[in-house]
Amino acid sequence: MKTQSTLSRRSFIRRLGLAGASAPFFTRHLLSAPPSKILRHASFGSNGMAFADINMLLACDWVKLVAVAEVDLKRLEKVKEKVPDVRVYQDWRELLDKEANNIDSVNVSTPDHMHAPIAMSALHLGKHVYCQKPLTHDLYEARQLANAARGKGVVTQMGIQIHSNIEYRLAVQFVQDGLIGKIKEVHSWSGKKWGDASPPPDKADPVPEGFDWDKWLGVCAARPFIGGGYYHPGQWRKRLDFGTGTFGDMGCHIYDPVFSALALTAPITVRSDGPPPTRWDWNTNARIQYVFPGTKFTEGDTVSVMWYDGDERPPNEVMALVADAKPTDPGPNAKTKRKKTEFPPNQGSIFVGTKGALLLPHIGRPVLCPVAQFKDFQQPKLPVISHWEQFAEACVGRGQASAGFDYSGPLTEAVLLGSVAVRFPKTTLQWDAANLRFTNCADAQPFIRRQYRKGWEVPGLSG
Repeated sequence: MKTQSTLSRRSFIRRLGLAGASAPFFTRHLLSAPPSKILRHASFGSNGMAFADINMLLACDWVKLVAVAEVDLKRLEKVKEKVPDVRVYQDWRELLDKEANNIDSVNVSTPDHMHAPIAMSALHLGKHVYCQKPLTHDLYEARQLANAARGKGVVTQMGIQIHSNIEYRLAVQFVQDGLIGKIKEVHSWSGKKWGDASPPPDKADPVPEGFDWDKWLGVCAARPFIGGGYYHPGQWRKRLDFGTGTFGDMGCHIYDPVFSALALTAPITVRSDGPPPTRWDWNTNARIQYVFPGTKFTEGDTVSVMWYDGDERPPNEVMALVADAKPTDPGPNAKTKRKKTEFPPNQGSIFVGTKGALLLPHIGRPVLCPVAQFKDFQQPKLPVISHWEQFAEACVGRGQASAGFDYSGPLTEAVLLGSVAVRFPKTTLQWDAANLRFTNCADAQPFIRRQYRKGWEVPGLSG
């Protein structure tokens, strides 16, 4: 088992640089021939959501896990038990360098700050990429990933698995069929609280054996390790440099059916009326309003989409529109132990239409309201789809992925605009999507793109 990186950073950059220099033609030379039976796969991450992704992909009998990159060697137990002969690397760059000719696809299931660097590097090598949500940590990265994936002949998919679930697909169909009329506004929320109002502890703890703290930091600035789970393995979501708060964690999930149902494009404005983050961490109890150009599914020239998290919820008059909705069965795609959805659900959306309203719990069957008005409506039966299997099938030339970077990139951009807006409370930021800039707030512009730490540059993202 490889525990030390023997990779020269210069050789890694040279490999990616040569690939990028010949774009868009390099893919046909570097991409392995489409496998007839076996999809040779590598995972970046081995535990938590990474292991869930591995499990679901390996449920497809044509997928073989060849290699895994994991900075914390003590978190390898599950994957080694499942695939004893998997090759292990602590440095993701070394995996790509050594296994470039042995793999066809990857999943990127790391903390948010490393999504873009790893995914972009895999794209440069012509690999199919399944990347966890949010697609990237910063908005510029999302635009660059979508651009890089376009036209390369590779399959991409963001890990918004509920996108393929019956529940979300039904909601999209109900809205687009006009069951509640034209949509006037949407309110979405999550009760999660990925924030921290306290400063970081003033200490430096010993780095645990088998954990490479420097490689975990990756593109972010060096700093002392703090133990007790402050960063690793789960609390990084609260930290500005590494996670994207509640909004980044759940926004790509919960806004997904809103974007799909309304066929939304880039927003015109975004405004936060909630608390700002601290110097180090995200806050909770967000209230963020987007204004999007209207579509054929909305009423008027624009449509408002609101986000709330923590203890915040839509106003009472909005909740009253779905007050007669009863707890709903989570449906066949939900986790088997999930209970019936409570009311109001801890996470979800309310679509307000000209002829009614739609409550969409996360995760539960959509409820058309007023319930009495739709008592005779028979919900259609839709086939069960696995988000991971859809990706794996597309990688071997059977079908298409439904949440490729051409869709999930713009979705992530919109979500991450909220992460910029919270830094400028009570300021309506006017957004020029074509040029990736705010037209009325120069101070917000630096938060569109960050500088990578020296030695961790990736072509197409840094420089």
